[in-house]
Amino acid sequence: MIAGAQLYTLRDFCKTTEDLENTIRRMAEIGYKAVQLSGVCEFDAAWMRDLLKDCGLVAPLTHTAYKRIIEETDKVIEEHITYGAGYVGLGSMPGFKKANCDLEFYENYCREITPAVEKIAAAGLKFMYHNHNMEFMKLPNGKVLLEDMAERFDTPAYGFTVDTYWVQAGGGDPAQWLTKLAGRIDTIHFKDMVYDPMDNAVRMAPVGSGNINHVAAARAAEAGGTKYVFVEQDRCYDEDPFVCMKKSYDYLKGIGLE
Repeated sequence: MIAGAQLYTLRDFCKTTEDLENTIRRMAEIGYKAVQLSGVCEFDAAWMRDLLKDCGLVAPLTHTAYKRIIEETDKVIEEHITYGAGYVGLGSMPGFKKANCDLEFYENYCREITPAVEKIAAAGLKFMYHNHNMEFMKLPNGKVLLEDMAERFDTPAYGFTVDTYWVQAGGGDPAQWLTKLAGRIDTIHFKDMVYDPMDNAVRMAPVGSGNINHVAAARAAEAGGTKYVFVEQDRCYDEDPFVCMKKSYDYLKGIGLE
């Protein structure tokens, strides 16, 4: 499995193409072999292709705006093919949490996304859905939403970027869910969880510095066919995000991921 950097972690340093280039080059210097394009400024696809080649990196996965995926599917596919991304990622069902996890909202999402998923698959790419904790809500049928989604979209064309932090935040076991979704988890997210006595709450942390069993998660991911493990830390609090990304990389390298 290849260790990658989810650029959403560094979004404050990706607001211009100049800053984006600098950030991508810094990830290569740390040792990452891949980046996920998410939370970054607009860029030309050919420019990104050339930059990645110059840095010796790949960008196999994105988080692309939902509206673009369903309304500009052909353009999204073209861009991904240009810079070599095989996975069109969605960060979440937009607005689902604000809609108080309304089930009609979920039903509408399932209807809207299906044509785009089919078109993405026909182009030789794969759609990847990224979970948060809200996907672990219990539905009236007794299943959690993530399980229901996997059954509704029972096709290799609809994959899951399982996020270990949000699985645990939703009350699930990361290794168990990576096993459950084996074969559909080409890309995953690692970030850690710690308890902070200063504000009496849990916080995100560099991988390896918290309480999630990432060794077990890595074993389950490898067995399930994962190709890329992306480090994502939505919030770094008072710590330099680049330092956080280096800490996570060093831990992953220590358990055999590069």
